[in-house]
Amino acid sequence: MKQVAVVGGGVIGLSIAWRAATLGHRVKVFDPNPGRGASWVAGGMLAPVTEAWPGEEDVLRLGEESLRRWPDFARDLAAEGFDPGLSEKGTLVVALDSADTGHLDVLAGFLRSLGRSVETLTGREARRLEPGVGGSVRSGLSVPGDLAVDNRKLLLALHKAAGQRGVEFVAEAVTSLESLRADAVVISAGAWSGRLHPALASAVRPLKGEILRLRPRRGCLPPPERTVRAMVEGKPIYLVPRSDGELVLGATQYEAGFDETVSARGVRELLEGAERVFPSIAEYELVEIAAGLRAASVDNLPFIGEIADGVFAATGHHRHGLLFAPVTADAITALLAGEPPPEHVEAAHPRRLNGLKSSERV
Repeated sequence: MKQVAVVGGGVIGLSIAWRAATLGHRVKVFDPNPGRGASWVAGGMLAPVTEAWPGEEDVLRLGEESLRRWPDFARDLAAEGFDPGLSEKGTLVVALDSADTGHLDVLAGFLRSLGRSVETLTGREARRLEPGVGGSVRSGLSVPGDLAVDNRKLLLALHKAAGQRGVEFVAEAVTSLESLRADAVVISAGAWSGRLHPALASAVRPLKGEILRLRPRRGCLPPPERTVRAMVEGKPIYLVPRSDGELVLGATQYEAGFDETVSARGVRELLEGAERVFPSIAEYELVEIAAGLRAASVDNLPFIGEIADGVFAATGHHRHGLLFAPVTADAITALLAGEPPPEHVEAAHPRRLNGLKSSERV
């Protein structure tokens, strides 16, 4: 068994620490505030299919591989005594105008070309599925296989399960890997990973996203039962219900460096877009606004694999940190044991950086 240092305590770092400790490794997690980074303000969608787009087949395959692992991952956490809040209600994707309907048509055609099943809906059929959907919705896609998870329940569950398995938490921000004494080091510091190793310096960057959390007031229509995603004038909107009655609304996405402040523009765009999709949200109580920094990679695939002797990357997960957590944890624990990683992980190996042109390393 090995002494493993995990740098970063978001959903990826916590998942790796828990799985590694379960297998008998001695694990330390280095993070000043584990579980409170970008993962804390995530929407919680586990939706590789509805996130898919032509040209990102490797992302889709890896996402579906991880999605298959999610039910067992959730059951194993529950067996430790901690509920991660997994939902199996599926996703409804809707469009409001002809341009957005065209986007759905492209998505549906792409998924069918890959052999995926997708149900096309009229606006009326979408409203029958989710009565709160607005009258301006023209069409939709139903994807019952998508899952969602309560990100905060998940993070608390992982933190407690890891501690129960003997993981030691060190409230320090690591600035140099040379200070760590371990047989293996895992870089899972999200948007800050590029500062920890030169191989990642120009390959992982912060991408800002803002989210709102709302709660229906007395007399309001309840939140939708399933995740509702939409393209509103070309901008993505998602509404993810929580079991406690809250609704997570997100997410903006733009380059802002390491700025984590919330902008008035971002809040306005989210509320205006959501009201067109789900009009009742205008009467909801606004209980939280927050921003987080996704760890964006140069090609939307994460970096999972060894980048130096005994140093492993588990970062660059972009919008898919929660989705990719099980497959990333299984991959890193396999590599620690000298075993091959799960299927489709090879495409995410950091060695692909050598094949990127300098202009692509933004």
